[in-house]
Amino acid sequence: MTGFTVEDIAKITNGALFGASGGAAVTGGVIDSRLAGPGLMFCALRGERADGHDYIASALQKGSPVCLAERVPEGVGGGVIVVPDVQRAMAELAREIRGRFTGPVVGIVGSSGKTTTKEMCAAVLSERFITLRTEGNLNNELGVPLTLFRLDASTEAAVVELGISDFGEMARLGRMARPDIAVYTLIGRSHLNNLRDLDGVLRAKTELLEEMGPDALVVLNGDDAKLAALQARQRLLRYSAEGRGDVNAEGFAVSAEGAVSFDIVRGGRRIRAEIPAFGRHLVYAALAAASVGMELGLTDAEIAAGLAKYAPVGHRTRVLRTPCLTIVDDCYNSNPDSAALAVDSASDLPGRLVCILGDMLNLGPDSARMHRELGEKALASASLLLTAGEAARDMGGVHFESRDGLISALPKYLRPGDTVLVKASRAMEFEKITEALQGLTL
Repeated sequence: MTGFTVEDIAKITNGALFGASGGAAVTGGVIDSRLAGPGLMFCALRGERADGHDYIASALQKGSPVCLAERVPEGVGGGVIVVPDVQRAMAELAREIRGRFTGPVVGIVGSSGKTTTKEMCAAVLSERFITLRTEGNLNNELGVPLTLFRLDASTEAAVVELGISDFGEMARLGRMARPDIAVYTLIGRSHLNNLRDLDGVLRAKTELLEEMGPDALVVLNGDDAKLAALQARQRLLRYSAEGRGDVNAEGFAVSAEGAVSFDIVRGGRRIRAEIPAFGRHLVYAALAAASVGMELGLTDAEIAAGLAKYAPVGHRTRVLRTPCLTIVDDCYNSNPDSAALAVDSASDLPGRLVCILGDMLNLGPDSARMHRELGEKALASASLLLTAGEAARDMGGVHFESRDGLISALPKYLRPGDTVLVKASRAMEFEKITEALQGLTL
């Protein structure tokens, strides 16, 4: 955030300013008062367990030039912009900041693979541009404004992850981010409790296109049936691992260490991609990133160098090796499509494959069928399937009533040399299984 004063923000948000210096500079915004400090505006949100208004005094003491709030708390003398709705005011400010930014903005959309694709795109664009990217999972109606607040005079490009769970959300995110390039990873079976079916997922995700201009670009996965058939007023560029796109992958291989390599081909251009990470999903993320890089004028060498610098984030498809096991730690989140791809990827590694799978959440009324289908796939690919969680009972295999019960039984079921995939929805906290596996001796 560059060039904004407290008075500017009050005008943009139609807020009433109490007791702050209107000329004080605001360089960013936070929603956690512990991060407040000079230049950083504290946005006081009301949550289920805490009310940000209770922390306004603390934020001001730490040097925040002003707080964005819905009321001035008792005992606070000033330094507050009062608005009817803090979240809406944050969105209004984010739209203004985005409107002043002249560099390319890339929006990442999809049911799975968004963070990997975001990181890959940022790695590639950083070879040419000073690139801002979404941090962590700040991809919703609070996270996107916080990301856009970080745009400043030094930023030359931005990669913004856009995540939703219901209709209408993507339109609101799109009005803030207004991407010049939208990257679609997959239309998959997630958040079906709200979106109902794949057509609903597609409809919700493509609300973004109505917020983009006709001269924008849509980069999409040509191997996804829903995306392959997409029609839009914007120009479309399809990428594919199966030879169906404008940008294709050829010669996929996995090294003994789990790194992947392949060629990226677009017409007469051929770029060798060597990525020091694991998983078949990396092919799609790299194709998307290379497509964006090509469109923004990067050279083949720059694209290849960016891909080579990619590193997984958090518990997303990390390969961990212990003296007795190879662990595929992919327990950040799970849905039927990402889990099936994880099983395929783990099958590429040597050793007996053991799948440890847990509940996939928010799948709606067909949840039992989707869990059963994943279990059938895992049992067809792996030597052993261990599950925990109420919904995971439908997968088959050896089921445990609790995650801790599964952890206790690990020595009984595992052998030296096994490759062990760990995957479940984030709320299942299967990272605790990964931690137990790392300390296991067989």
